[in-house]
Amino acid sequence: MESMLNKLKSTVTKVTADVTSAVMGNPVTREFEVGRHIASGGPGMSWRIYNGTKKSTKQEVAVFVFDKKIIDRYQKFEKDQIIDSLKKGVQQLTRLRHPRLLTVQHPLEESRDCLAFCTEPVFASLANVLGQWDNLPSPVPTDIKEYKLYDVETKYGLLQVSEGLSFLHSGVKMVHGNLCPENIILNKSGAWKIMGFDFSISSSNPSDTEPKYVCKEWDPNLPPLCLPNPEYVAPEYILSVSCDAASDMYSLGVLIHAVFNEGKPVFQVNKQDIFKSFSRQLDQLSHLSPGLLSQIPEEVREHVKMLLSVTSNVRPDADQMTKIPFFDDVGAMTLQYFDSLFQRDNLQKSQFYKSLPKVLPKLPKRVIVYRILPALTSEFVNPDMVPFVLPNVLLIAEECTKEEYIRLVLPDLTPVFKQQEPVQASNMILLIFLQKMDLLLTKTPPEDIKNSVLPMVYRAVEAPSIQIQELCLNIIPTFANLIEYPSMKNALIPRIKSACLQTSSLAVRVNSLVCLGKILEYLDKWFVIDEILPFLQQIPSREPAVLMGVLGIYKCTFTHKKLGIPKEHLAAKSLPHLVSLSIDNNLNLNQFNSFMAVIKEMLNRMEAEHKTKLEQLHIMQEQQRSLNINPMNQSEETKNTPSPATQVRDIDEIFGGGSGSAGVNGKENGSSSTVSQPSRVSLTLEEKQRLAKEQEQAAKLRSQQPLAPQSVKPAASTPQAKDLTSSLLNNMTSLNSLSLNSGTRTMPMQGSTIPSTFPAGPTMSGMGTMGISNGFNSPMGFQTGSMGMGMRPAAPSLYGGMATTTSTPNFGALSQNQNQNQPSKPADMSALDSLFTSSKPKVSMNQMAPKPTPGATAPSPWLSQFGPGQPSQNAPMQATPMGMTGVQGGFGMQANPFFNPQNFSQPVASSTMNPGAMKQSASVSNDLKDLFG
Repeated sequence: MESMLNKLKSTVTKVTADVTSAVMGNPVTREFEVGRHIASGGPGMSWRIYNGTKKSTKQEVAVFVFDKKIIDRYQKFEKDQIIDSLKKGVQQLTRLRHPRLLTVQHPLEESRDCLAFCTEPVFASLANVLGQWDNLPSPVPTDIKEYKLYDVETKYGLLQVSEGLSFLHSGVKMVHGNLCPENIILNKSGAWKIMGFDFSISSSNPSDTEPKYVCKEWDPNLPPLCLPNPEYVAPEYILSVSCDAASDMYSLGVLIHAVFNEGKPVFQVNKQDIFKSFSRQLDQLSHLSPGLLSQIPEEVREHVKMLLSVTSNVRPDADQMTKIPFFDDVGAMTLQYFDSLFQRDNLQKSQFYKSLPKVLPKLPKRVIVYRILPALTSEFVNPDMVPFVLPNVLLIAEECTKEEYIRLVLPDLTPVFKQQEPVQASNMILLIFLQKMDLLLTKTPPEDIKNSVLPMVYRAVEAPSIQIQELCLNIIPTFANLIEYPSMKNALIPRIKSACLQTSSLAVRVNSLVCLGKILEYLDKWFVIDEILPFLQQIPSREPAVLMGVLGIYKCTFTHKKLGIPKEHLAAKSLPHLVSLSIDNNLNLNQFNSFMAVIKEMLNRMEAEHKTKLEQLHIMQEQQRSLNINPMNQSEETKNTPSPATQVRDIDEIFGGGSGSAGVNGKENGSSSTVSQPSRVSLTLEEKQRLAKEQEQAAKLRSQQPLAPQSVKPAASTPQAKDLTSSLLNNMTSLNSLSLNSGTRTMPMQGSTIPSTFPAGPTMSGMGTMGISNGFNSPMGFQTGSMGMGMRPAAPSLYGGMATTTSTPNFGALSQNQNQNQPSKPADMSALDSLFTSSKPKVSMNQMAPKPTPGATAPSPWLSQFGPGQPSQNAPMQATPMGMTGVQGGFGMQANPFFNPQNFSQPVASSTMNPGAMKQSASVSNDLKDLFG
């Protein structure tokens, strides 16, 4: 007999047929998807258990499969006996419905290769958990190998089995007949369920109060799968061929022993001589040694001893076992209450849920997560119960890992986030969620936070209930660091501002300001300045609490090291607002002092910052004055033009009481000062750009070739040119008639760079030096001489530039008065044409020259200034380029320096100068002085 059982066990273990080939063709696969092999169970551990899902609803199930290949060694009639026995057990289980019995989702289906049926989701059989791994996949699943039963699971599991037996014995009038670990199934939640009704016996007279059960005689020749497990069968079943409900209670006693002894039964039975083994077992049961039950808890040890009694009348029945003190455990009672919740009304449920948080810490995490949590979340369909269930769910969520939270808790919480009916329950739900917001934001994925959690917070801020608004505003700062900045900036802050402005509750308005003040550190500086501070000026009320809240936000922003308020904002907006609030009549003395302290602190910082800036600016200005920004080669004698910075310094000296000369930049006796470089007030970006352009222009000018003077050879018969300077001075009335202020015509200057600096000559008595600045601030000065007016070629200018326009003056009046020494032959004035423009003028200088007067032979001092210096008439005359850089298109005194008598310079008079011309020049100079001031 034992060899047959071992042979069957080895056959079952060695069968490793693929699930696809085993289940293929079975009608179960039409409605269910079969997954991986997870466990084994049933009589002889012959059923393989697979996880699966229903195709239509995606509901999770367990698929039990019996592969017919494991019985191929038997004869056909033995195969039929085995199949019939297995079919009977499944069909009986399908007809029975009870929470303590395994629930069948799809009845038994048979194909050529296998038997299959579907049940509720299953974890494993109790035999697998106790270490019996027959017919399991290889390698053994880790969750089964490492599974250890907690005390509360063991207690409640045995209680569930006792309740199942009570249902069978009292309700159905049936004896199970084969109660053993392989017929106890642990479902996905950890509940213990009874299956394996292959050898169940129904009462022959169910209507009678005393049921009668007829059992079959033990037949050792039957296949092992056609016989119950002899190690769990009551002695009377074998020896006297009798059984009743007490026989199952004996099996329960052996089961309790096996649970506390790693799956070992009370006695090992010799299956080859089972009758002799049971005879010896009777003697041992009559005198149980204390060590046999030493592993069983003391509080249940006596009851197990009674269950193992040889006399069936002594054994407690199933209903009595459910009431023993061993099962009066808090955890076991809690689990039992959950299983009976469907029988409770809402009042009983609410009272139970209120006390549940005290019990949860005493229970193992696995029990809480897989047993209690599903029962709690199933109550979310009842809106009235959600406020009572939710605190417990969130308490469990705190103990879960993030992965467990996302997988087990979050899917059921998502609909609760959006629940708004009934209103009272919805308000309570909001309060509960707000108190656990840090948990939600920590473990919820960002996408779910954005779609579910934050909308609930926004709804709480806008809730009509003042209590919810206050709580929400008080709680937001505690989890503000967990909110993404875009969500806070674009959604949360606007709602808080709106709540503050629109509410009629002083508490909400004050809490809004306090909330904003606490979350300022999570905002950036410019958002606070642009959005928060202007909002403070929109608050309509002037209660002291509101004013102090406004002051607090200003102070937090002002003193925070990351934020701060710029001095420009302080001066223009913050301080005026605070000053106006500080004199509100509602403030008391302490509050007013608080305002003034902040205002003074702001003023002090503003003063210090601005004073520091001005000091630094002053230092930079002084440094710039001493720097040579554009170092270039310049002539030894240049005119100093006052720069804006110099003018500012002069003004500072006038108003600041400083000593020194003011307004005179030139030096006496013809000595010239160095050219003053343009300075800037501050190193702004525009000034840097201007300086860069000047340096670039100067570099271009330095890179160009200097202009070579062009010589114009007069005709051989041309006499010496007339002295136009003497004519100009002798005919001052004609000079006044020139059109100095009339409109001028302009033409583009065609040529290269023309120098614009004239050397300083001896100054006329009583007349100062005037400077005319061109476009690059280079000095261009002319001085009047005492010996008539003349010009000499100038050195190249420091700041030369390309002129864009030029003007052609009308020299018609110059030819009206002739010198008596002028030669009879008209002078050649063509050399002067190049002084004004490179393009050919409409009227040449020869045409403008007056007709020669007989007897006039003296050369013209005007033309001699531009010649090489020989008095010979035949000497070539060199045309000197005149700098016209930056001259305006208008032909006024500022536009053309030639028509400003004060700007003309005259070199030292030669010994050949006409004395009469000198007298006339002095008198005319006085007239010019009177005329031009």
